[in-house]
Amino acid sequence: MRPRRHVEPVRPVPQARVNDAIRSSRVRLIDEDGSQVGVKETKEALAYANSKDLDLVEVASQADPPVARIMDYGKYRYEQEQKAKVARKHQVSINVKEIKLRPKIGVHDYETKKGHVVRFLNQRAKVKVTIMFRGRETSHPERGRDLLMRLAEDVNEIGVVESPPLLDGRNMVMLLGPTKTAGVAKEDAKAEETQRSEEAVQADGVGEVPAPQGDEGPPARQEVREAQA
Repeated sequence: MRPRRHVEPVRPVPQARVNDAIRSSRVRLIDEDGSQVGVKETKEALAYANSKDLDLVEVASQADPPVARIMDYGKYRYEQEQKAKVARKHQVSINVKEIKLRPKIGVHDYETKKGHVVRFLNQRAKVKVTIMFRGRETSHPERGRDLLMRLAEDVNEIGVVESPPLLDGRNMVMLLGPTKTAGVAKEDAKAEETQRSEEAVQADGVGEVPAPQGDEGPPARQEVREAQA
């Protein structure tokens, strides 16, 4: 049996040189509080960092001499990793879907394709719409352009043209992006508005129910009976 080849994992190389990895003989030293210490021999600067139980980190290697700062490098790396995690969480991934059409597409197929475009836009995705020309169809690119603009007009409430129709070889491509209202169903908005109106009417009706009049009936009859007795 052939032994498996062991591959060492690729680890990122640190961009900054730290402590003994600093090659320059002199550095412009910055203290931990940001104050300028001055130009020092690297060995002297390293000893100064060691006396504070901190690290000497080269922060500007292209300067002459390079700039080095006193800091807790482990803490600094941890803070940078946490910032990177937060940035990745807030990073918006751009999802691009593609729909392909023919210039002589039928009405039913067009409605089906348009439904796909509407669904993608409501999912907050961009849609790349491609018109595929064949044979003599390439001599009439205006038909493809008209079809793309018709589609853009049909979905203009939830989609905006980010890239107009452009010829790309034998194809014509247009890019649609979602608008701010994409993903908000009109039916849901209307249903919510209707429900609120009904609740308001019901609330007014409850306030106008003639409950006091209904309650006044029995005591009046009771007074009549007492008078007859």
